Amino acid sequence: MKTVKLKNSNKEIPIGKIVCVGRNYVEHIKELGNEQHEKPVIFLKTTSSVIYSGDKIIYPSFSNDMHHETELVLLIGAAVNKATETEAQKAIEGYGVGLDMTLRDVQNELKKKGHPWTIAKCFDTSTVLSDFISSEDYKLNLTETITLKVNGEIRQNDQLSKMIFNPTQIVEYISSLMTLEPGDLIFTGTPKGVSKVNRGDKLEAEIEGITKLTCEVK
Repeated sequence: MKTVKLKNSNKEIPIGKIVCVGRNYVEHIKELGNEQHEKPVIFLKTTSSVIYSGDKIIYPSFSNDMHHETELVLLIGAAVNKATETEAQKAIEGYGVGLDMTLRDVQNELKKKGHPWTIAKCFDTSTVLSDFISSEDYKLNLTETITLKVNGEIRQNDQLSKMIFNPTQIVEYISSLMTLEPGDLIFTGTPKGVSKVNRGDKLEAEIEGITKLTCEVK
């Protein structure tokens, strides 16, 4: 069973479902030539794809174009369905940083055929997680900077305030479609600067004041 850890605590929380928001930063939408939607674009990832800071990302043999996508990740701490703004905010138990590794060549082929993105998003080791900080210990204000370095070079660097839909709005919306439960994780989208990684690359993702992770592509 995959779990997440809360800082300053011995608590380990079993991971439920992993819900992801796509196209939540305008500049990222533009860099991939995608269309901006009125509502969040939602897809799921598998818990079997989860690894942690310090682990290795395995480059799949069926892709030649794996990209990093660095994201603020929300940990849900209460069951919510059709949540109000207040309920949505209270349901967020913690914050972490994550990597949604994406096989861009595979994804583009699937999109052309009108197929789901599952193969491009759910391969083993495609979901990298940090530890989490409790929302009681840290009050998110969205002025925090999210960054990703590859071999020490900054590739992604933006403020969380650039999100089209903020964390509370995301929880509200997802809970209107499906019940969110304790242990569920929500990836909130990636800013501009996504790019290809290669075997041997060392990745370091960080959200200012919250947490960071490091991993290597194998």
